[in-house]
Amino acid sequence: MYAIVRAGGRQEKVSVGDVLTIDKVAVKAGESVEFPALLLVDGDKVTSDAEKLAKVTVKAEVVESAKGPKITIIKYKNKTGYRKRQGHRQPLTRVKVTAIEA
Repeated sequence: MYAIVRAGGRQEKVSVGDVLTIDKVAVKAGESVEFPALLLVDGDKVTSDAEKLAKVTVKAEVVESAKGPKITIIKYKNKTGYRKRQGHRQPLTRVKVTAIEA
């Protein structure tokens, strides 16, 4: 059994026991989070009806907060002396899927 859920602005394929890295969620480690299901696959049965999916909840437990890889942004314009350097690390959250309840 697996589900497609919306997590942090993206769609993720999850099943029970999976550990996901999603955009930051303002929840502390050890607490639980629920995601809305967009599609549910249980063996041969595929559920995509919005009314049935409204009853489906995907529960996950927050494992830790993390940061993504360092990204370096460099802007340069020739012959003008313009240079700009900037860095960024995206805040992320790791969650472990604990249950898919239909």
